[in-house]
Amino acid sequence: MNPQVRRVVNRLPRHRRERDILDAATAIFSDQGYEFASMAEIAARAGIVEGTIYKYFDNKRDLLLHVMARWYEAMLANYSEHLSGVKGTRERLRYVIWRHLAFIAANPALCRVFFREIRTGDDYHGSPLNELNRRYTRFIIDVLQEGIDAGEFRPDLPLPLVRDIVYGTIEHHVWCFLSGKGEIAPDAIANSLCDLVFHGIANAVPVATPPALDDRLLAAVSRIEAAAHALEQQAAGREARP
Repeated sequence: MNPQVRRVVNRLPRHRRERDILDAATAIFSDQGYEFASMAEIAARAGIVEGTIYKYFDNKRDLLLHVMARWYEAMLANYSEHLSGVKGTRERLRYVIWRHLAFIAANPALCRVFFREIRTGDDYHGSPLNELNRRYTRFIIDVLQEGIDAGEFRPDLPLPLVRDIVYGTIEHHVWCFLSGKGEIAPDAIANSLCDLVFHGIANAVPVATPPALDDRLLAAVSRIEAAAHALEQQAAGREARP
């Protein structure tokens, strides 16, 4: 080999290489789950040797957390913009519920990984990924607060509890779907759940308090006395006629 000829190595920019690894990891985690996914398979799918992954991520768990963070960032993208175009408290509440269901329907495999591997992990609470989750679920808190400010919801509404009711109900309802059994209908579920929540927390219309029994008795006696007086006046008038 001519010593003057050097092999040209095609080095991708760091952000491109990292993106390729995350794309490959997303596909492998989705297909096989976290437990059975191997770094070797992820590297092969990304077109690199396994050791290259560790230049960007500490280990498989770190890689998973970055995959999930990117997924949450995708869920958050344009959320405020789209929600701002929805008018009316009920419709805004329905949109938040529907959007979450639509993401689950589109990404069941990643949802399974999140519920099984991420949320139960010791490294989740207080993590950047946990903060992304809080930002994501904050939208429903804001919508509920808007309803309170407008007088549509009860002023004593426990906002975090209502938030947990919504997302907990969705998780429970879609679990069979996430386990590969059956389908979900985001539109129908969003309508039903929105109605249940909205009417359950709506500010009650004030109802006129019925008068006390004593007041009603006094009113009845007054009416009787007035009628009797009128009869007496009529009788007196007849007697006065010639």
